Amino acid sequence: MLELKQLAKSFGEHKAVDAVSFTLQKGEVLGFLGPNGAGKSTTMRMVAGVIEPDKGDVLIGGHSVVAARREAQRRLGYLPEGAPLYKDMTPVEFLKFMAAARDLDTKTRAPAIDRVIADARIASVTSKRIGALSKGYRRRVGLAGALLHDPDVLVLDEPTDGLDPIQKRAVRALIARMAPDKAILISTHTLEEVPAMCNRAIILARGRIVADGTPDSLATENGGGLEETFIKLTDANEVDAA
Repeated sequence: MLELKQLAKSFGEHKAVDAVSFTLQKGEVLGFLGPNGAGKSTTMRMVAGVIEPDKGDVLIGGHSVVAARREAQRRLGYLPEGAPLYKDMTPVEFLKFMAAARDLDTKTRAPAIDRVIADARIASVTSKRIGALSKGYRRRVGLAGALLHDPDVLVLDEPTDGLDPIQKRAVRALIARMAPDKAILISTHTLEEVPAMCNRAIILARGRIVADGTPDSLATENGGGLEETFIKLTDANEVDAA
């Protein structure tokens, strides 16, 4: 459902992403891990078609983000870091705007909006201005927007950022419910959430993939847990680069 093919991106002399390739199948929830500056958000922005790769391509449902961007993006739900939103709108107004932008059939718009309001648990704030909401609620409004058109592929950059423990548990449950029918790519800095949400994990360091496996296999690789494996691989990569 999602295929990255030798993606590369540089900013001046800095090589942010260096020939990243992997595939994601229906039913897979992939934790995309790495230290700050590893290239995670840049990779996800290229997947979403927000920025152009210098080299390589992304296929979403068989459609190229480079050559057939609109068709690829129709199959993608993207929650970027920071959840940029229209602060003067209410959540309902924002979702109606998103439904029109996505060109959802007028008969299905209202049911789709009701569905994502329930899934994201934002019913209690639908009449408030987005700018007046807490960070956690703004994050959930952004998530509702990403889910509105029921996409085949989800790319979620820090989906639980700013959420309290109860809200995080609700998002994990939602991801678990959606997982069988979708391919889901999740970036997170919270390693303990990875086994709870993901059945696969990739570790990125200096723009390159340094590990790819199940959370359990990566956790046992060094006999000390996922965090120890993460630190060992990313530290070693920094040393090798130096």
